Amino acid sequence: MTARAVDFTRSYIITMRPYLLFVSGITGIVGLSLGPSLGIGAAVTPAIAFFLSYGFGQALTDCFQLDTDSLSSPYRPLVQGRLSRRQVVVVSLTGLALCGAILIQLHPLNAPLAGLTVFGLATYTFFKRRWWGGPFYNGWIVALLVLMGSLAAAGAGALPGAPPASLQWSIGLAGALIVAFFGYANFVLTGYYKDISADRATGYQTLPVRFGLKPAAAVSDGFAILALCGVLVAVLTHLAPWTWALVPALAFVAAGTVAAAVAQVRLHGVRHEAGAHRAIAPVVHAYVLWLAGLSALHRPTWAPALLAFYLAFAVTLARRPEKEQI
Repeated sequence: MTARAVDFTRSYIITMRPYLLFVSGITGIVGLSLGPSLGIGAAVTPAIAFFLSYGFGQALTDCFQLDTDSLSSPYRPLVQGRLSRRQVVVVSLTGLALCGAILIQLHPLNAPLAGLTVFGLATYTFFKRRWWGGPFYNGWIVALLVLMGSLAAAGAGALPGAPPASLQWSIGLAGALIVAFFGYANFVLTGYYKDISADRATGYQTLPVRFGLKPAAAVSDGFAILALCGVLVAVLTHLAPWTWALVPALAFVAAGTVAAAVAQVRLHGVRHEAGAHRAIAPVVHAYVLWLAGLSALHRPTWAPALLAFYLAFAVTLARRPEKEQI
């Protein structure tokens, strides 16, 4: 590999935000856990597709936000000119197409959902500029991964030659969708706190820019509460009959709830964007822990792998290149 190729690869990986690949990864994994019985070995390939999809999607959306990123995130390779917008668009769309192909091969109904996610990512910037749009718009894109995971599991669990099973709606699936939608919407909203001055200067009317820190924090509280309600809906309907195999799932959920409470307390204490990362980080921890808990609830044998997944996330997040950016 040439030095130029090495530099491109390194720069693109930075653009993917490796510490956030775990977000899409766990969202797809909880969907996989909700499908028909699926061994951890069979879940690895679609889980990798979900894992990488966040990075390709994040890189794609970055191509449309260079104005605000140039002020808030000057370390990013796209801003520095180490990557061209055309290069990133081509690689990102190719990567998303490959991830989508893996999931479509498992279930054909993933085709329209994959198309919707790409469309959503490409059009997100329009909604980010409007205070009422950004968190909700990003939330539905990520929530689709839960459905895609459940469909992939249904396809992977089908007998050879048989058509893939249809999506099975359940309270567990509804709860996971609520957590993914409102949990990720909350991450998006709290993430706006770190970019307030850049967003204001470039015309992005996010909630914190339009209404200020306190009102936006109150909305964030609502998102966190609704996400927790989704967790409770999924958990409380799965506790009978009681078995000790449920303990790891409940431990994940409890840890996520503590992280969410810490995040909301810290967010109300934010006075300047430089300190916003202290509130944003536990929001992401809560999201990963909650969905790991729901995954372990339905697939208790996955608990050790889910713990390893979470620890890898925690280490990767702690080692991100710019501490004030998440």
